[in-house]
Amino acid sequence: MTTPTAASLSAVSAASLSFHDDGAALTFTAKGRPIATYTYKPTDDQYESPRPFFHPLTTLGGDEVTISRPWDHVWHKGLSWALPNVGKHNFWGGATYTRATEYANLDNNGAMTHGSFTGIDKSGPGITASESLTWTSQEGEPVIAESRRFSLRLVEDAATENSETEGAYAILFETRMSNISGEEIRIGSPTTEGRHNAGYGGLFWRGPRSFTGGVFRNQEDAGTDEFMGTRSPWIAFTGTHDVTCRASTIAFVEDGNNPGAPNQWFARSSMFACLGSAPFFSEEVPLREGAPLSYRYAVVIADGGVDAERAQALADAAQAALRDWA
Repeated sequence: MTTPTAASLSAVSAASLSFHDDGAALTFTAKGRPIATYTYKPTDDQYESPRPFFHPLTTLGGDEVTISRPWDHVWHKGLSWALPNVGKHNFWGGATYTRATEYANLDNNGAMTHGSFTGIDKSGPGITASESLTWTSQEGEPVIAESRRFSLRLVEDAATENSETEGAYAILFETRMSNISGEEIRIGSPTTEGRHNAGYGGLFWRGPRSFTGGVFRNQEDAGTDEFMGTRSPWIAFTGTHDVTCRASTIAFVEDGNNPGAPNQWFARSSMFACLGSAPFFSEEVPLREGAPLSYRYAVVIADGGVDAERAQALADAAQAALRDWA
């Protein structure tokens, strides 16, 4: 097998991608095989902080890399933008952690409600959807207006030519959050409220049960739970599937122009496999009226494992895609 370099990775024409809208979810296919479903009108209970999410996500080879509503945390939804401490509101789901109460059910679970798709563009190297959403409190009061974009695009892996892997694709994700609540909002995490090493909140992925005990890798090293709270431009996780016994890799790449970049990562392997961007891990960030916050990421879903060179090549390709994504 020839290990691909950044130069050997290129975006594949959007002609290989298609999508279907059933009125509640967009389903994307690559070369005729479903790879991603984006549910934009969820039917979840208010306690789970209803919001759009990607699930299932599969590799190009057909292995599923997400789970949704796991029994231990039913508010975990595949891959989604979710924030637990948004002022007094919870847009993550479940109980809220505060200094005063620790974990408690505070009747503060908000919802991110789809407004419309303002555009779906198939003219570029992938398919890009632009979406408007309104975040509301549990009582239905408006809190945040969000403009969201995401793009799916294939990444051609040189190893595909040898049929040793099926290759990879990327989900580019961008959010722009505007405060419409009438008061300043401080966005934080359980860690900013005093819970050690629990700075979750951002673009969050929950992996299959069989991925428990998998391996993280960044540009410097590989390991497991010691990656919690670390900072790096990108981080990858490789796990193994039941039944097929194949490996798959998911990598998060942060846009270097994000506020605070490189921000911390929420990375867990031993309890269950999860990974997320965590720009509010250790410090609260104010969201003021008239001063929106924007964040951009690429999430790469790849068949097979990665060594240091392939991981870097996939990250480089994702960073290039983010730069080119106008």
